[in-house]
Amino acid sequence: MAVTGDAVAGLARPARGRAAVPVAYDSLSDAHVMLRVKAGDDAAFDYLVEKFRRPLIGFMFRMAHNQALAEELAQEVFLRVYRSRQTYNADAKFTTWLYRIATNLAVNHARDTKHERAENAISLDEPDPETGIAPDVADAAMTAEEAMLRRERMAAIRKQVDALPERQRMAVLMHKYQEMDYRQIAEVLHLSESATKSLLFRAYEALRERLKEFVAS
Repeated sequence: MAVTGDAVAGLARPARGRAAVPVAYDSLSDAHVMLRVKAGDDAAFDYLVEKFRRPLIGFMFRMAHNQALAEELAQEVFLRVYRSRQTYNADAKFTTWLYRIATNLAVNHARDTKHERAENAISLDEPDPETGIAPDVADAAMTAEEAMLRRERMAAIRKQVDALPERQRMAVLMHKYQEMDYRQIAEVLHLSESATKSLLFRAYEALRERLKEFVAS
């Protein structure tokens, strides 16, 4: 189900919250748009949901390996964003604040459902929630052997990322897939920037070691 501001269940919002005059939200910073949400502009909230829904589902999908659950968790993030709107300030980037909420939710969910993870094994042909394309479908120009090696490599990477310690895994997902910088990740994880760099270094070194046979190939 597509998530929009109007679709967020259980939130009674006054009609006067709509901006009377159309606003070019894409000309504003995300922080500025969120400040408008804080001030009662619900159309600004709809804009943020539309802008960040797909990347947020992608982030949650890489944590949960389940499309329906990723959408559910993403919707819960937006609910928490809306409910916390009065506490927002623009000291940090909006994306940092958003992914801090998402990370806390993902970590808590992972801890609560450890026994279910084996049932959520990812399918090699499952479409990427951000693109709709199955990441392991062979390119038309690939040979059968190349396609098989690519599938093996993708499966190995997923397995080894999932096997990382929780904080390292979260850092890698934010750095590699959400393209967040060290400072943003540090703020989300409540670490210093140097500690975040060290955390990611250890994570990538572990992945290189565990995946060296695929890197070599």
